[in-house]
Amino acid sequence: MPPPAGLAAHPGAPPRLYLKTHGTRVARLHLLDWAVLVLLAALDGALNLIEPFHRFVGEDTVPGLRYPLKDNTVPVWAVPVLAVAAPVAVVAGIYVRRRNVYDLHHAILGLLFSVLITAVLTDAIKDGVGRPRPNFFWRCFPDGLPRYDNVTREVICHGDAAVIKEGYKSFPSGHTSWSFAGLGFLSWYLAGKIKAFDRGGHVAKLCIVAMPLLLAAMVGVSRVDDYWHHWQDVFTAGVLGLVVASFCYLQFFPPPSGEQGFWPHSYFEHMLTLDGEIEVQSAAGSSRHPSLTLDSSPGRAGREMRTSSQALDSMESGRRS
Repeated sequence: MPPPAGLAAHPGAPPRLYLKTHGTRVARLHLLDWAVLVLLAALDGALNLIEPFHRFVGEDTVPGLRYPLKDNTVPVWAVPVLAVAAPVAVVAGIYVRRRNVYDLHHAILGLLFSVLITAVLTDAIKDGVGRPRPNFFWRCFPDGLPRYDNVTREVICHGDAAVIKEGYKSFPSGHTSWSFAGLGFLSWYLAGKIKAFDRGGHVAKLCIVAMPLLLAAMVGVSRVDDYWHHWQDVFTAGVLGLVVASFCYLQFFPPPSGEQGFWPHSYFEHMLTLDGEIEVQSAAGSSRHPSLTLDSSPGRAGREMRTSSQALDSMESGRRS
């Protein structure tokens, strides 16, 4: 869906950006949503502070948890870059080209909801399940000398408390769920913008849509290769992140296969509202000046062109007349 003609104030003028003039108006309508995002971030922070459930780890279980304690191939700081910063950069690039504040606002809001809802679910499940990581032995016994309870034969850890705490957070994988939540949302977003399901048979479009998912999958693979997670942790996290991303995207955008899959729901609602207002104003103007309906003078044509341009400009920028 190309932007309507007449968006610029004068021919040859640079495209106008509406963040300052209209973005705040759109965001103001979603203040409650932004407040919920802050609460979700605070809740996720609290979930990371509490002690997870310590699942029973006995002497007979330890041989399967002796994988090496390695560094992360994908560092923790890189996950928000891949799952949040990269999709936001793509959304911002499309905004600069198409100048639709509804699309910019709802894409970022939906992306953040996708990531934060996934983060809260992931960390809550981690704390509740308390599954030991594949490298739990070296977290529990950094010197390689195991100790067990004389009666229950449960491990008696003597490693660093913070390292041991992380050792009980294997299920599900946070790296993987975050990656599929953010990059899964980006995949949906790209599918709508390039009209991947327009029945034109362009398989190259599907390759573009699949690239974010491939990147998220490789993050998940790295978690198994680093022995920080079991394969079940990664598989479950991928499904969790992708399901949440799908729900969040469809909350703000139509399905990419639909005719209106390009812009968010609220943009089309705004267009319908504005179109009704323009029709009412046109009908009122015609009833007051019926003689103008047959006037084809150059001056009137110019006025109509300016009025149409302003109306289309308002629809694209998010301004209500």
